[in-house]
Amino acid sequence: MSSIEQLNIAFIGLGVMGYPMAGYLAKAGHSVTVYNRTAKRAGQWQSEYGGATATTPAQAADGADFVFCCVGNDDDLRSVTVAENGAFGAVKPGAIFIDHTTTSAKVARELHEVAQRMGFSFVDAPVSGGQAGAENGQLTVMIGGDEDAVERAAPLIDCYARMQARLGDSGSGQLAKMVNQICIAGLVQGLAEALHFADRAGLDAQAVVEVISKGAAQSWQMDNRAATMINGEFDFGFAVDWMRKDLGYVLNEARNNGASLPVTALVDEFYSEIQAMDGGRWDTSSLIARLGE
Repeated sequence: MSSIEQLNIAFIGLGVMGYPMAGYLAKAGHSVTVYNRTAKRAGQWQSEYGGATATTPAQAADGADFVFCCVGNDDDLRSVTVAENGAFGAVKPGAIFIDHTTTSAKVARELHEVAQRMGFSFVDAPVSGGQAGAENGQLTVMIGGDEDAVERAAPLIDCYARMQARLGDSGSGQLAKMVNQICIAGLVQGLAEALHFADRAGLDAQAVVEVISKGAAQSWQMDNRAATMINGEFDFGFAVDWMRKDLGYVLNEARNNGASLPVTALVDEFYSEIQAMDGGRWDTSSLIARLGE
């Protein structure tokens, strides 16, 4: 990334995704200031990557050419952007705010309009690839926003992405992420049922997976989660609580646009059963747990 000029960058939110993503920007040679709600986490990041820490989102964003954000949900995003001491009060004219949070399309459009009035750009850019993708710099990024802003942000996003694409105007990135989550929900449920069936039929489920994963049934979920699902291990990825948050956005959007999502709605209900089993922090492959031993 040596061809990229050194830029002043802010990164807000150092969770399991944001922490390594901000690290890749620092390793690319940029001057990165980070903010995290838990200051200790920001201090750990600074010890590992250098840069600077800020005590508020506004302080982090002050003077930055690009401001990145990766927090939890709509409310979290509003709290670090337009609330008191939020970043929007300090973003300089002409800068670009890139939001990697998975949110509703509604809040993305709202913040895009606010940013326009304040003289800077807002890009919604949710990611897929999980913690491993963030740590390995191999994320897929779905982007919505003005073409010029997206084009300017692209070299920076490339620091931690293997694929990025603009899908349309503001909110389009979030809508594309909803498509992604619909696919995952159905695939994981199908895999859970298949493994459950194999067990009840007296088959060696792992041996079956080794065969069918070389054919049309193959998927990322099968390759990366089948073995741990068979072993009843659910600490390897995106948590059920977060998936239900995302599916809530999906189902609400479907109510607005008239899309029929019967399988997605059913899987969302199944995830609520996992939460009732105290599995809210298990990864999404835990759907198999509700099918029994």
